[in-house]
Amino acid sequence: MVDNPLVPPMRDSASRRPVIAQVLHQLWFAGAEVLAADLARRLRGRYDFVFLCLDKVGPLGEQLAAEGFPVVNLERRPGVDWAVARRLRRVIRDHAIDLLHAHQYTPFFYAAAARRLGRRPVILFTEHGRHYPDYRRWKRVLANRWLLKGHDRITAVGNWTRQCLIDHEGLPAGRIEVVYNGIDPRKFTLITAERRQAMRTRLGLAAETPVILQVARFHPVKGHATILRAVAELTQQSPEAAARPVLLLAGDGEKRREMEALAQHLGIASQVRFLGVRQDVADLLGAADVFTLSSLSEGISVTLLEAMAAGLPIATTEVGGNPEVVAAGETGLLSPRGDAHALAGNLHTLLADAALRQRMGAAARQRVEAMFTQEKMHARYAAIYDEMLGGGAGGR
Repeated sequence: MVDNPLVPPMRDSASRRPVIAQVLHQLWFAGAEVLAADLARRLRGRYDFVFLCLDKVGPLGEQLAAEGFPVVNLERRPGVDWAVARRLRRVIRDHAIDLLHAHQYTPFFYAAAARRLGRRPVILFTEHGRHYPDYRRWKRVLANRWLLKGHDRITAVGNWTRQCLIDHEGLPAGRIEVVYNGIDPRKFTLITAERRQAMRTRLGLAAETPVILQVARFHPVKGHATILRAVAELTQQSPEAAARPVLLLAGDGEKRREMEALAQHLGIASQVRFLGVRQDVADLLGAADVFTLSSLSEGISVTLLEAMAAGLPIATTEVGGNPEVVAAGETGLLSPRGDAHALAGNLHTLLADAALRQRMGAAARQRVEAMFTQEKMHARYAAIYDEMLGGGAGGR
């Protein structure tokens, strides 16, 4: 067993519920990790869940451990670390794991390598997003033919992500099912004037100040430089200081200091708030007029869904799964990857027209309720688990 203080004592061996391991890079408060955690919380009455982290436990992992979930740190080293596969194999045995739910490609690789040539446990590989730039790697294509067994399943969070698995991983189209990411819209009530003012007061923002919000980790793929340059362009177009937009950036990560320096260089440091990791995103949405996401690549963004559920119009890049989430011209406006000028134009259009913002925001909420609910997502994954375990959650 991995030496990890977060691993609680072993479960009662008499338990007859199937054991499912969620395998991830780490457990921070990010899209794939939060979805995996919510899935386990929702279905823990039907299955026993274990969380396996390749790299780090993270704050969400600590939270899950406090809730009683076993959380194991596999302590992966740089490069291909075959020791991780051996440790993972021991964890599979010690926790009597029946199904490995691997989130993203690297966790899938190690899950399959740990299993070796055996048939158990079965693996569900869920792809959440893709690196940018993305391309076909022939070694991986060949490896995938060996790693993926006939009883395994593959899901993609959207149609664009599914096509990437076909084009770049060489995975069979007929084996990849789309299960859209989903959220609970009830947690994101429509923005009212009272709610808007309350949060703005907490943030020290005037009622008339145009406010743009982006929630994303500071990682190169999130393209923060694009939104900063777009805000700089909007600022140059605003003769009065009161009309200049304020940009709220929630999140943290490796690019934060670089982006803080860029804001200074662009002369907009006083208009940009670097808020760090926040647990009150629903309240932050209430303070905003427009939600933006300047990503270079994206799967099905949970933060976009949350903003839409709150009734905010969207200005985002036309990359990855964003056009599947945002109906262009109906729930928001799309701009090319890395095009700060086009993003600035879309932000200006939305900030200048309150009626348009209200109409798009209402349509955005309706789209989430129709297509991207947590209830639908959880129900489909539960059905897939039952099908893969052969006989449902009543026994192994």
